[in-house]
Parts: sequence; structure tokens; C-alpha cells
Amino acid sequence: MTDILLKRAYSDPEASDGFRILVDRLWPRGQSKDKLKLDLWAKSITPSPDLRKAWHHDPDRFDEFAEHYLQELNQNPAVDEFLEVLSEHPKVTFVYGAKDEHINHAVILRDYLLDQLSGH
Repeated sequence: MTDILLKRAYSDPEASDGFRILVDRLWPRGQSKDKLKLDLWAKSITPSPDLRKAWHHDPDRFDEFAEHYLQELNQNPAVDEFLEVLSEHPKVTFVYGAKDEHINHAVILRDYLLDQLSGH
């Protein structure tokens, strides 16, 4: 089973991160490729631009955002291919740019994919 960790793009990479995947549609402001040390940039499984703009990181609308993002993931053909990539790595770190470590799309994505990997 793949272990999926979450880490802000503004935190230093560590060898213990395993396979590092940027899970933001936009490149994190002020970060270079060298600094992020990414193995993959997975734009295709991030929230759509319309959903991202509608939510605009409003914590009061997080539940509504999560519901819409899960609908997008359920209809996204890129998810199956992404699950294959995840299954090839025992430890993966999702790198994201949001300020809030608990209220962001990476949390939703991790939980959704772990459910998929466990067969739920």
C-alpha cells in the first residue's frame, strides 16, 4: 500500500519524502524547479480552473468545494493512470502551495486516492 504524505511547497524537500508530486494546477509562487525537487507535476488531477476560482480558498465553503472536487475526480479519466503511478511507489509526497495545511484540495485528493487504492 502506498503511503501518501502532504507537504507545502514552501517546506524543504527531504529524502524521506519519497516520490514527490506537485498536485497544483499552478506553479507555486517564488519556487524554482531545483528547490522543489519534484518527480512529477500532476496537473490533470487537480481541481478545474472554474472550481478553483469559485472556491478561492474560502474555509466556509470547503465542504461544498470538497463535494464538487470529488465529483470531478470521479469523472476524471486521468485518475486511473495516476493510481498506477502511485502503486509503483511505496512512499509519495503530494506537494501543494496552499497556506492552510488542513483545508486544501491535497487533503481531499489524498483521502480519495487512498480509498481508491484500498478498493473502496
